[in-house]
Amino acid sequence: MLRIPLSSVRWRIRVLLWGGAVLAGLAVVAFAKLADLSLSFFDQLTAAHLWIALLLTPPAGMLTVYLTNRYFNGTQGSGIPQVIAAARRAEQGKPVDFLLSLRLGIGKVLLGGLGLAGGFSAGREGPSVQVAAAILNSIHGWVPHTRVLRQQDLILAGGAAGVAAAFNTPLAGIVFAIEELGRRLETRTSGVLLSTIIFSGLIAQAILGDYRYFGKITVPELDAGIVLPLVAAGVLCGVMGGLFSRLLLWPQMAASHAVWRWRSCHPVRFAGYCGLAVALIGVASHGVSLGSGYQITSEVVAGKVVLPWYAPFARFFATVITYYSGIPGGIFAPALATGAALGSNIARLFGEGMSAAPVIALFMAAFLAAVTQSPITSAIIVMEMVDGHSMVLSLMAATLISNMVSQSLSRELYQHLALGWMFSPQERAAQAASNSTRDPDQSH
Repeated sequence: MLRIPLSSVRWRIRVLLWGGAVLAGLAVVAFAKLADLSLSFFDQLTAAHLWIALLLTPPAGMLTVYLTNRYFNGTQGSGIPQVIAAARRAEQGKPVDFLLSLRLGIGKVLLGGLGLAGGFSAGREGPSVQVAAAILNSIHGWVPHTRVLRQQDLILAGGAAGVAAAFNTPLAGIVFAIEELGRRLETRTSGVLLSTIIFSGLIAQAILGDYRYFGKITVPELDAGIVLPLVAAGVLCGVMGGLFSRLLLWPQMAASHAVWRWRSCHPVRFAGYCGLAVALIGVASHGVSLGSGYQITSEVVAGKVVLPWYAPFARFFATVITYYSGIPGGIFAPALATGAALGSNIARLFGEGMSAAPVIALFMAAFLAAVTQSPITSAIIVMEMVDGHSMVLSLMAATLISNMVSQSLSRELYQHLALGWMFSPQERAAQAASNSTRDPDQSH
């Protein structure tokens, strides 16, 4: 019998993983292109008359939620909680196909684009994590020696590859894998998994170019004057980000509330009302809260636009309502847009002696850290946008402060949202049936 050398098996594993990373990178790039087309479509329809959003956003939300619940159940919301839950279930030896599959990955991309075409305040970054994780998970059965490279390892690598490709920052993907998704990297597999994450980021970079996610932030030489904006960013963003996370967790923590019970019975109609609310906020704020916020935030970062005082609050509530609607969509981009809008306003308080650019960068990183409670990842994502490394320590300090403040106000967002995805629909039905047949005398 011909025996395959161990080195050959190792190379088969590498080729499969790197091939999966290439596919994940291509899928994320395709999602990015679709998101750009969707946002452009919405902008063109509403450019002349913003009130058209009142007619477009509600039915777009209803259609998206109908298709999601009917054909792609499991793609709701960000996608990061699903990836965390899938990794936990895989570790327990339970199936994860209701959370990660190629069918759900395709649905996530298409329905995410549909939601953005309707003007909802959502991003593609969290969804990209679920899409990439689904692709890497799909090759698990083809990998030899699966005891060495476990299913949860592939899910972890796929999720991190999605971050690396979506933000064009492989380092952020690696840190996100450790900080949020998996909390650790096994020594025996870390080299292969890290190379997989890097491959995915390089594919996105090769196609899209060495772009900056929200443009490039040019920062002058900093001095001790940065301390006050740094502390302000940490505290203010910590409070707002903590409240933001608390609001997103409200449906899960108070599932018996009448609002959420009605939503579970009428999800499509509820999405329509959410769409109307998002459109009303958008019209009232002159469009600053509609869409993902990529374009307007790029202009703020470049110093071309100074946003009005109400911009961060409009974006804040539009994103919360978008999440409540149940459409597939992430919160990374809206969170960064909220931070940029808040920083743009706060920078005026420091007068002309302080450049607005570093203040905006601090608030972007701090707000994202407060929402996700992933301070290092948040600092790295914004650091990649800064021209120069003079703000590295300032960004890290601001995100750590905001993270501590946020933790005092809210539970960890993604980790607790993941609890809602730990049981499959079949397991929930079986549990409900068991509860309904339980002896009433034993239930007291």
